[in-house]
Amino acid sequence: MIIRSLALGLMQANCYLLECEKTNSAVVIDPGGDTEEILNLIKKGNLELKAIINTHGHIDHIASNNDLKKNSSAKLYIHKADADMITNPQKNLSFFIGEPFISVSADILLKDGDIIDIGEISLKVRHTPGHSPGSICLIADGVIFTGDLLFAGSIGRYDFPGSSYDQIMLSLKMIMELDNDIIVYSGHGPKTTIGEEKKNNPFLQSEI
Repeated sequence: MIIRSLALGLMQANCYLLECEKTNSAVVIDPGGDTEEILNLIKKGNLELKAIINTHGHIDHIASNNDLKKNSSAKLYIHKADADMITNPQKNLSFFIGEPFISVSADILLKDGDIIDIGEISLKVRHTPGHSPGSICLIADGVIFTGDLLFAGSIGRYDFPGSSYDQIMLSLKMIMELDNDIIVYSGHGPKTTIGEEKKNNPFLQSEI
């Protein structure tokens, strides 16, 4: 699996393009805008986009859902608890930045423990609420995509509607049980590792 990272959209959220080298199938995680950049990478790699996965329903992670759906036969995935968020500009927060956005509805609603298999790419879904009710992490071989749960040196916000400090801390505690060498690809900022965050993330020191 090849992982390509793009910082896209108004919030410069990380979008990840996963490529299966054997089948040329592709997965996009959190397409937050600047759709042409995503499509250009897909075209350049002669890839077929099979899946669009939103780790949660906020605008900076869903803004290219519609355009990617129009330009592919990919299925759209999101956790069932955030399914209504992507179609509601107030819940997905786009209303509050003056650009109301209504995403197409998800094709597949996820739950904890689901496995998404695209070519030889296999992603395990972990429900990690706190930043939003339906926030998820995606775990593959040696890596985890955390959305806005965990960042290098920080954690996700818990002051949005539907957010919860108690839930986000429980979710963080769960993923901190993973091996230290697991690489963390988060929703914003640089990649890190589970071990690095256990050791140095100030938000985790007193709680976990």
